Amino acid sequence: MSTIDSKLNPDFKIGIVIPAHNEGDSIAECLASIKTAIKQLPDSIEALAIVALDSCTDDTLNKVRAAGIDPINCNYRCVGRVRDAGIRQAIDQGATWIACTDADSIVTTDWLVQQVTHILQRIDSKPSIDMICGVVNIDKWDHLTPKTKADYLAHYQDKMGHRHIHGANLSFSSEAYLKVGGFASLPCHEDVDLVNRFESQCFKILWSNKVRVITSSRLQARAKEGFAAFLNNLERRG
Repeated sequence: MSTIDSKLNPDFKIGIVIPAHNEGDSIAECLASIKTAIKQLPDSIEALAIVALDSCTDDTLNKVRAAGIDPINCNYRCVGRVRDAGIRQAIDQGATWIACTDADSIVTTDWLVQQVTHILQRIDSKPSIDMICGVVNIDKWDHLTPKTKADYLAHYQDKMGHRHIHGANLSFSSEAYLKVGGFASLPCHEDVDLVNRFESQCFKILWSNKVRVITSSRLQARAKEGFAAFLNNLERRG
């Protein structure tokens, strides 16, 4: 850990941003996993979690407060706009690196440590890194058909250099984020749009399978064309 201490900018600070719309059933477990990931970082690295609540009518707010977090409240019903609001709040609080996940996901214990490790490796070898696109594991398959599981695993590239984009596992420098204009006000595919703008402006992206989260296989979609919709399409084809 002393290597991390000596190589990172002393102003380096991680902002973890989680949008949530009626996620009372899953948000507590998500936040618990984030707290565990933060504890793996050296004491010299500061990290804060920001939950952006969007039009919640369930007990998500109470669950977030019970976790010791004072959330920000929005009424956008637009995941792109909500992510952006949370990220700008994190940047205002000094975050220089943003790590995005979703309220129905669980980050791995080394989620943040792996991001920092990638950043340091790229500092050593030059050039620097501006964004990391991570991978996801499905939490359970038992409610899905064997055909859906087989089709998904045949499609998914769990390797370095993959080309999958997940809002549940996307991280980037605050400086680059502001330069590209941030998440667009899109109800879905806001993550793909952001990555495309990073690429078009020649920011450096690392596609890593070492940075991982476990995400929900629920079929009740929050975003009309999000991950749940993708799984639903596989089910229908099966």
